[in-house]
Formats: sequence, C-alpha cells, structure tokens
Amino acid sequence: MHNRPFRQLGLLSAIVAINVACSGTTEAQEPTSGTLVVTNKGDHTATILDVASGRAVATVPVGNGPHEVAMSNDGRFAVATNYGDQSPNNTLTLIDVARATPIRTIDLGRFSRPHGAIFLPGDSLIAVTSESTRSVVLVRPSDGTVAATISTNQESSHMVTFMANDGRAYTSNIRSGTITELNLLNRTTGRITSVPEQPEAIQINPAGSEVWVGSNARGTVSVFNAIDGSVRGTLTGFSFPYRIAFTPNGRLAAIPDLNNNDIRFFDTRSLEQVGRIALPGGGPEGIVIVNNNTAYLSLTTRDVVAVLDLENFTVLRELPTGDRPDGIGYSEITTQ
Repeated sequence: MHNRPFRQLGLLSAIVAINVACSGTTEAQEPTSGTLVVTNKGDHTATILDVASGRAVATVPVGNGPHEVAMSNDGRFAVATNYGDQSPNNTLTLIDVARATPIRTIDLGRFSRPHGAIFLPGDSLIAVTSESTRSVVLVRPSDGTVAATISTNQESSHMVTFMANDGRAYTSNIRSGTITELNLLNRTTGRITSVPEQPEAIQINPAGSEVWVGSNARGTVSVFNAIDGSVRGTLTGFSFPYRIAFTPNGRLAAIPDLNNNDIRFFDTRSLEQVGRIALPGGGPEGIVIVNNNTAYLSLTTRDVVAVLDLENFTVLRELPTGDRPDGIGYSEITTQ
C-alpha cells in the first residue's frame, strides 16, 4: 500500500511545470460527453465517471486487485482485469457502460494473473495476458468461455498492445527482458526480441511502424522498428516509465513516470521532449488519450483522475475515483 500524503485541494495547474517546444497557446478541446471507467486497486472497485459533469455516477465491485481496463470498440462494454494483490486472481469483470453495472464475472480457470487486455475487432473476443502461464488468452465476453490461448514463450507477460489492421500484437515480458510478437487473428507466436531489462510499458504507434517499450530497470523507453526490430532511438531520464500512449494522429507520445511524479511528452518524429507536467505526490499510472487534445491520467496516491490539456500541457481539472486508481478507459457512450 502507498502511504497517502495530505490531499491538496483544487487543480494542479498551479504546480504544473511546462516545457513547450513552440510558443503560443490554443483553447483546449476536451470532450463534452462520454464515460470513463477506472479500476481502483485498493478497494477492488471500478469508478464510472461522467465526463460532462465530472461526477462519479457509480462505484461498482469487481474482482480482487483490479489493474487494467479495456474498452470495447463500440464503447458499450468495459472489462476490468482482476490481477490480484498478494495472491493471484484469475477473473475478469465485464461492465455495461450505459447502465454502469457489472454484468458478468469471467473465471479464467488456471490462467491466473490476468493483466493487459484488448478487445479484438468486432468485440466478440478479448485478448488478455495471463502472466503466470506465459500466454495470451482469447476470451468470449458473451459467455465467458476461453476460445484459445497463444503462448508468449516468455516469463511474466504483463502488457499487450495490438494493431487491428493486420492482427499483430506485442507483449512485454518483464522477467525475461523481451517482447513477443503474436498474431491474434491467426493465433500464432512470432519473433521474440530482447529489450532493456524489466520491460513493462509497451505500445504500437498508430501507424503500426514502431513499438515503444519502457524499461523499469534502466528508466528508458526504446523505439523499435516493428518490421526488422532495429532501434531508432532511446528516451532516457525516467525513473519508472509506467505507460505509453499516443495521440490518434501519432504526433505526440505521453509517458507517465510513476516514481518521478510527472508525465513527459515527446514529438514522435524527432523523439525530442516537447512538454512536461509535474504532479507532486500524484503517482501517475493509467492513461487514455481521447483525441489529439485531451488525456485522462489516474493519480494513484491522490485518488483522482487528472484531465490534461495536450495543447498547453496543463491540468484542466480533477475527477474523483476510489482507492488507488490505475487502469482507465473512455467510451463515447453516456451512462444512463
């Protein structure tokens, strides 16, 4: 458990550190509607937030130690991966977004420690890593059955990222120090690439040409060519690069640094840092970028989601969550 500091009131904008590559500001374009689903590791719940009002419309029970959230492509459903805390868990919780209600607990049987998850095209299958069994499990959300498993052949396969147009996926394998390429459509295991130690954060860029991988041990993020595995560049100076997210246009990468209590922004072409937001005492973890202008970032030691303006690199407002928020997903659907 984190020791929880005294909670400061109001927005964080007064303590934002900004390093902007170009001068001038533009008006933020935060979505005016939609729903956020946030997992809370401390109290084993998910908070469902109305974006327009900023209020929590529901706090629903999920499984033990929920970590990540995956949102269906049509925005109707969210799934929480119940990783467990001191002991492993093996369930997923399927949530109806419009009704703000859990509708199914999916028991994965022997496939424990589920963590990273994604809905495949058509939303008839969820792909989820099973860290303890070195595999990615394909699950039918409609009835909770396991359709197939694909081996990563590596230890502690933690996160998964997916390119929908060709079925490629990559897992970060923390203990093995590798990433595994999979094809989730034809269910095959491909190339295994060595990366800097303790890889966790991983994301394919929107073009599908690069895989960005964070190293917890070295405090770096490596940018790999998705075709030949070569390294284009390495970003340095992190303590714990927890996650990686891209704007839809692919021009900006956002990387929360959990232990440094900040989030840094990079131009994806030059790999130069173009912005930074300091989040003292925040513990930034899960992130979802909704458009090219707005991101939602969970602050695990402050029990809030920060709404970030990606044009000016400022915090617009904060939204309440449960205890120790982590994974986060956004849907255009508004909770009824």
